[in-house]
Amino acid sequence: QVQLVESGGGLVQAGGSLGLSCAASVSIFSFNTMGWYRQAPGKQRELVASITTGGRTNYADSVKGRFTISGDNAKNTVYLRMNGLKPEDTAVYYCNAKRHYDNYDLWGQGTQVTVSS
Repeated sequence: QVQLVESGGGLVQAGGSLGLSCAASVSIFSFNTMGWYRQAPGKQRELVASITTGGRTNYADSVKGRFTISGDNAKNTVYLRMNGLKPEDTAVYYCNAKRHYDNYDLWGQGTQVTVSS
């Protein structure tokens, strides 16, 4: 069974940094796009950042210049480096993998990120 396992969440003070990892049980080349989403209490899940197999990245306006998504094909892992964290970044962060030809959409279990003011 294909799985995505996130790690690296935690508690950090405003202005601090955290790194998230998403390890896939298969090659990340199996997917067209991998991304990070987040969901804060009472809010809808939103895209934070995504990366295609070609290396094209996309970021939410709210995180541009602060967050960086990257992938390591050899480790089947996608990363999210978060700098300059703000309390409004507090959310559960989910890893996602999409494959277009069959609308395959896979989610990780989520990891909590809490930013204190």
